[in-house]
Amino acid sequence: MSSFVGVIVSDPWLQSQFTQVELRGLKSNFISMRSQSGHVTVGDLPPVMARLKALREKFNEEEIREILGESYPDTADEIDFEAFLRAYLNLQTRATAKSGDSKNSSAFLKATTTTLLHTISDSEQASYVAHINSYLGDDPFLKKYLPLDPAKNDLFELAKDGVLLCKLINVAVPGTIDERAINTKRVLNPWERNENHTLCLNSAKAIGCTVVNIGTQDLVEGRPHLLMGLISQIIKIQLLADLNLKKTPQLVELVDDSKEVEELMTLAPEKVLLRWMNFHLEKAGYKKPVTNFSSDLKDGEAYAFLLNVLAPEHCRPGTLDTSDPTERAKLVIEHAERMDCKRYLTPKDIVEGSPNLNLAFVAHIFHHRNGLSMDTKKMSFAEMMEDDVQVSREERAFRLWINSLGIATYVNNVFEDVRNGWVLLEVLDKVSPGSVNWKHATKPPIKMPFRKVENCNQVVQIGKDLNFSLVNVAGNDIVQGNKKLILAYLWQLMRSNILQLLKNLRNYSHGKEITDADILIWANETVKGVGRNSQMESFKDKNLANGIFFLELLSACEPRVVNWNLVTKGENEEEKRLNATYIISVARKLGCSIFLLPEDIMEVNQKMILTLTASIMYWKLQQPVEESEESAEASTPNDREASTTDAAGEASALNEPTSNNEIGSGPKVISSLTLDDAPPSTPKKENGETPAVE
Repeated sequence: MSSFVGVIVSDPWLQSQFTQVELRGLKSNFISMRSQSGHVTVGDLPPVMARLKALREKFNEEEIREILGESYPDTADEIDFEAFLRAYLNLQTRATAKSGDSKNSSAFLKATTTTLLHTISDSEQASYVAHINSYLGDDPFLKKYLPLDPAKNDLFELAKDGVLLCKLINVAVPGTIDERAINTKRVLNPWERNENHTLCLNSAKAIGCTVVNIGTQDLVEGRPHLLMGLISQIIKIQLLADLNLKKTPQLVELVDDSKEVEELMTLAPEKVLLRWMNFHLEKAGYKKPVTNFSSDLKDGEAYAFLLNVLAPEHCRPGTLDTSDPTERAKLVIEHAERMDCKRYLTPKDIVEGSPNLNLAFVAHIFHHRNGLSMDTKKMSFAEMMEDDVQVSREERAFRLWINSLGIATYVNNVFEDVRNGWVLLEVLDKVSPGSVNWKHATKPPIKMPFRKVENCNQVVQIGKDLNFSLVNVAGNDIVQGNKKLILAYLWQLMRSNILQLLKNLRNYSHGKEITDADILIWANETVKGVGRNSQMESFKDKNLANGIFFLELLSACEPRVVNWNLVTKGENEEEKRLNATYIISVARKLGCSIFLLPEDIMEVNQKMILTLTASIMYWKLQQPVEESEESAEASTPNDREASTTDAAGEASALNEPTSNNEIGSGPKVISSLTLDDAPPSTPKKENGETPAVE
């Protein structure tokens, strides 16, 4: 059986400071510096270090040379990989201190890379464990392991098989994972664990988590800071899920007219929560606006006013009379407890300004008692807003795809967030490295409207260079928020990325352009090659609605991955839905990052069907070509996938292609992302990743 081979460092402490994703990326950079003599010297480090993502915005090459000189006065000194790691860690620590981010190192992860300086907050760990015990305590599989003890490492041990994380994702966004696809045996073998973690990571991306710097091996090892970061994101998504007009139409009470309704619909959930909080604080007579979930809440006054207006029957006058913040925080928690809202937060967390736990606490209060009225004339504003289901689903798919790329900007609403052009330029730089002229781009916040137009004009021009269909399209159309045009542009961008990824698999394409027809032919030939009769006429073939073809395609790629006892005939809507949800989870479990919904299969959405087929094709074509039956039995696809998934994570984390000799027996994975961190010798045309994702 082939197995995952990681980068091993002799010093356990040093090993613990990095994920395998980061180690392989840094190892690749280190190897790139070797001269003809095979050695790396201190003098070789500054130019390479200055290009690494975590350092390039904080230090220039000369500053790095000076810092390295403190430890290595002689630039001719030879340096090994571990010394290189220590030097990088020192620089990264200084970069973090320079930016003043160390206090927020355990915040909900939205950054495109994972900092090395994570701290595990006991309060956060206890809160998340309590959340898991509460929501998963009755789960048929997990109840024998719950409740977890927050004072021990129970959480990290239980998470190692992937079942807990998959179940938690389904709590956050019900139906994301078809639980029939989760391996839930009492004792899982290595490849079954990898399957679960692959399913978990691809599903986490599909609900909006940022996981570009986490690989399956990190989860198998139970790395505490990475698990906490992922769990916190999942819980956050659950707690903020109802903070939109569709789920909670009463939120329309926060605005005065239809224009403000449109603005409210585009806000990030955290911003909506702050707006809700300030709405009630203003009614209660609190004079200071709350702009964050940390420093503005430390004295406890805002909480006291909020709870008094939401639950006056539990009000205690002494809460506002006391001058001691800690005492006030205790009274606030007691008030919340009388409301049955004591969850996530302790008095100490309030005084210390824990942003994660404050946000979770406020969201919990909102769910329990939002204080908004259904009886309002303003409700007509919400009814006036368009709710095109198809447009909404496409916006969701493109938003999740963009966020999975690991760009610096987190997208909350595609139609609003792309209007200044910057997000689209970031995406273009990922999928077509070198295409953006950053000297002619303006970074937000952008005050001058013409700068937005300039950004969008460049977006349109790059699209034309990539042969997109953009007849009579100008940058101002994007600035104006033309939804139809924006969706059309993003679809062409995603499709172009998919085809380019497949083209870069030279063992298949031999460098020739790949077309939609090539994908169609491959899928049909693959199914036919294993003796199945299903075929698809096109990506809009209505016969695809029952899901049978895709299950046969997945089975043809890896026979073991589909349990045919769970497959229905797809003769009615319910059977079609069961098959569609199973297809999506099986594809993600195999290693495909996809963002479609079951409805896209059931309704045969041509665009999403193409991305699904191409993703399966891309995964399959990365597998070793020559493989005997005997080796196929000994080495399951998910042994290979473990390598592939982590390698893909490396490309996201450090923006560089992976080296085949560092991924054990896994196939070569080629990064589609920007190559700012890539070794100098790496040609920029080497790009690739899982379609519609990275």
